[in-house]
Amino acid sequence: MRIDSVIELIGNTPLLRIHPDIHRLHNIDLYAKLELFNPFGSVKDRIAWNIIQPDLDGIRLEERTLIELSSGNTAKALALLGSMHGVSMKTVTNRIKAPEMKRLLLLLGAQIEELPGQSECLDPADTTDPLSQIYRDLSAGDSSYFHTDQYFNPRNTQAHVFGTGAEIVTDLDGQVPDYFIAGVGTSGSSTGTALVLRKYNPDVEVIGIISHKSDFIPGIRNVDEVHEVGLFDPSNYDVIEAVTSAEAIDGMMTLIRRCGVLSGPTGGAAYFGAVRRLRTIDATLAARQTAVFIVCDRVESYLSYLQQRRPELFQEPPRRNSVDVLSRDEITAIPAMGVQEAQGWIEEIQPLVIDLRGPFAFAALHIENSVNIVDELFGELVAGGLPVGSRQPVLLVCPVGEKSRQYAALLARMGHQDARSLDGGVVAWRDAGAPLVGY
Repeated sequence: MRIDSVIELIGNTPLLRIHPDIHRLHNIDLYAKLELFNPFGSVKDRIAWNIIQPDLDGIRLEERTLIELSSGNTAKALALLGSMHGVSMKTVTNRIKAPEMKRLLLLLGAQIEELPGQSECLDPADTTDPLSQIYRDLSAGDSSYFHTDQYFNPRNTQAHVFGTGAEIVTDLDGQVPDYFIAGVGTSGSSTGTALVLRKYNPDVEVIGIISHKSDFIPGIRNVDEVHEVGLFDPSNYDVIEAVTSAEAIDGMMTLIRRCGVLSGPTGGAAYFGAVRRLRTIDATLAARQTAVFIVCDRVESYLSYLQQRRPELFQEPPRRNSVDVLSRDEITAIPAMGVQEAQGWIEEIQPLVIDLRGPFAFAALHIENSVNIVDELFGELVAGGLPVGSRQPVLLVCPVGEKSRQYAALLARMGHQDARSLDGGVVAWRDAGAPLVGY
């Protein structure tokens, strides 16, 4: 195949039939839409080009800079498309959690603005969020930015209406799948594709895959975060299923080792969620049905993420003390103290209060006499053993009480006798009118 530009390779990605011996569904044909075959390696290539292409001449003429809230594939695609056309690109983000992606973006010439003090547990007291920062940049008098706005731009959805969805119907020889499964990040791919499929078959079941509330899977959001996305509409989904990072990695490894598909964790989450959902339906069917899920990107950008969570995949010993090894029963068994109870406990017992938020948010507002250890640093400390005496009462605090409860459970597993979590975190403390101090 001869082409004049790699842009010609965006879209028309393969649709792979997963062998039944792998997924063990007897009455459902399962297909993977392999978006990792886009030229820059992800489904985001479609939206990046669809968003900037109509305005590209003006962007170049006015020497504008692309600006986007992205810590991964969208930034990568925009940086490449921009550099191909002499246009610079800046990404604003809480933190790029995959170091491989950060190095790649720097290699591509992208400008990266990482806001200080952020962690996987978002800081509700921190008003310096990436989108607000972008709006400040756009409103500056001398601003020359072009905001691609992937979370709200309808061109995101349109890229999948005219691309992904139509391609699936074509590749199935005009047949419309009975089930469509996709991870929910910006929700552009799931929404746009579903619009097309429902045009031909209003009864297609659309299954959105999100991450478990207390977990993190690159590229998809949890149940709270999806509602922050302007393109997200819960009515577009028949079912929304949560998947843990462990389940996503299991699904990813099946795609890699059994199918030869170098999927990232998001594709693994879509596969795992698809099979889990379809397995409950499969035995009830009297006629064959079809399902399609999206593999949105490649594994290479997530090796550090995988190494942290599953070191045995790299022939390394498992981390001795990690929240990733906790069961849900261990987590739910931990006492989660309400604000009033916690205030009384602090006054009477004087526990060590450890705030797991980022330093910027901690400096703005925190519980008096608490100490600040960012969740990731705390995780490293715990990996080496108990960071405090086993009899020292400890109250762990994070923004909404999810991460703190996990770490309290980990301390309990390690033999700590009295580790507790603040139920609802700093948000609940603030909303209850309990005192907070700042520097």
